[in-house]
Amino acid sequence: MYRIVEAQRYNPQVKRLTVEAPRVARRARPGQFVMVRVDERGERIPLTIADSDAASGRVTIIFQEVGCSTAMLGALEAGDAVADIVGPLGVPSHLEGLGRVCVVGGGLGCAIAYPQAKALFGMGAHVDIIAGFRSASLIFLEEEMRAVSHGLTVCTDDGSNGCKGLVTDILKAALEKTDYDAVIAIGPLVMMKFVCLTTKPYAVPTIVSMNPIMVDGTGMCGCCRVTVGGEVKFACVDGPDFDGHLVDFDEAMRRNTIYRAQEQRSLQDHICRGEERLHAQ
Repeated sequence: MYRIVEAQRYNPQVKRLTVEAPRVARRARPGQFVMVRVDERGERIPLTIADSDAASGRVTIIFQEVGCSTAMLGALEAGDAVADIVGPLGVPSHLEGLGRVCVVGGGLGCAIAYPQAKALFGMGAHVDIIAGFRSASLIFLEEEMRAVSHGLTVCTDDGSNGCKGLVTDILKAALEKTDYDAVIAIGPLVMMKFVCLTTKPYAVPTIVSMNPIMVDGTGMCGCCRVTVGGEVKFACVDGPDFDGHLVDFDEAMRRNTIYRAQEQRSLQDHICRGEERLHAQ
């Protein structure tokens, strides 16, 4: 069992947990992820390591409650525990040699973009961050991202934070005046697709972090396959980072919706069972 030492809810759907996992914390690198199982009967959930501290033996995960398993994970608080944390898994991000980088995060993707930016900032790179959210009430990690960047722009779809626009609009303006060694884009697939379309005319290398359907995290199940440059890759062992200009985003988006109906039914069953237990008390 892995004890939860800190729990923080950013908004009704997004929560942050810091968990004691010394062996994972000692080896974790930016870009890697863990497979989490809430209890012995639960499914394995792939979650990016948002932060880690080898000295304290703790890792931080930030996740959105979208299905039954993440809802169960979101119900846990400090002092509770999860059954399993396996990792770190995946190939660490290749950040060496990058002197000027723009990190683009969209929604929950900011939880993955943050450790990338933090590592680059610590390596002495010039880091600009563009973070996009649907509305001001959903913004999180703003101060943390500001602390590891030379320039942070937070925008919202509805302009409720005073900066209305898409991350691609802000990125295009930045590309017009700055020569970046690379752009790192992490967020919804459609956002990453259009970030790559934005950077391509400028010939700026663009790295994306893929989070497809995943079961075991070891490359054996084959569920996390993505097409990159016409070849089949597995996000859990070949990624999760890939050259965004080579990713078949349309195929990835189709695959990510395969089990949406089942996920919704599972979540609804979980909510109904919870309500029945409350009524029984």
